Amino acid sequence: MNPSPAQPPADRAEAAPALEYLLRIGDTCLVHGQRLAEWCGHAPVLEEDIALANMALDLIGQARAMLTHAGAVEGAGRDEDRLAFLREEREFRNVTLVELPRGDFAFTMLRQAVMATFFSGLWEALAGSADAELAGIAGKAVKEARYHQRHAADWVVRLGDGTEESHRRTAAALAQIWPYTAELFDTDAVDEAAATAGLGPRWSALQPAWQQSMEALLGEARLPLPAPRAFRSHGRRGVHSEHLGLMLAEMQHLQRAYPGGVW
Repeated sequence: MNPSPAQPPADRAEAAPALEYLLRIGDTCLVHGQRLAEWCGHAPVLEEDIALANMALDLIGQARAMLTHAGAVEGAGRDEDRLAFLREEREFRNVTLVELPRGDFAFTMLRQAVMATFFSGLWEALAGSADAELAGIAGKAVKEARYHQRHAADWVVRLGDGTEESHRRTAAALAQIWPYTAELFDTDAVDEAAATAGLGPRWSALQPAWQQSMEALLGEARLPLPAPRAFRSHGRRGVHSEHLGLMLAEMQHLQRAYPGGVW
């Protein structure tokens, strides 16, 4: 792709690591929000139906802010809608965990706890970013993430330390989810560039606090911590599971069927 005339090639090259870093956050929020929204009308109780829909809206709001900022950093004229609806699967930079199918309620709550705990730490760190726009987004988002974290943690404990059936389902969810958490803390050149520029932390720096919080939560829920595995997912680098393409086909259908359509 030729660089936009509005931004010289050298500037575009300098923006590339920053763009990748912002897309990793924005895409993860977007895909995670889309999965949570699938519970609308299907939650086990009405109160949770509303709560999950509201948390999905929080995540999509965070995605909008991040993708708008990413488009401005890129300087190629792509707004939040073009980035959300007109990119192909391999162009998305979300972590693989959030694209997995919604699963049952135990899977959703445990994944929500994992991701909200991660985002609480990430947004808190980003509130001190040298990028004033990113710091402003993070200052609002951290409050939402902390609520998501408390809400999900309450459910993980209720399910893990509940009935035999709820414990079984939550343990099965943990076995499925845990291998994908390693991707959250892999450090690469994008992380290094972001940390060096003061844009944001290396994601690996967030692991100790995240690990401590998750160990405490799983202990309260009577769920043993899974052993580490060599498995690594690579959604942040554009290598996704078979599930993302199917989700994007549904999510992007209207925009692709009626390009540029307005209400």
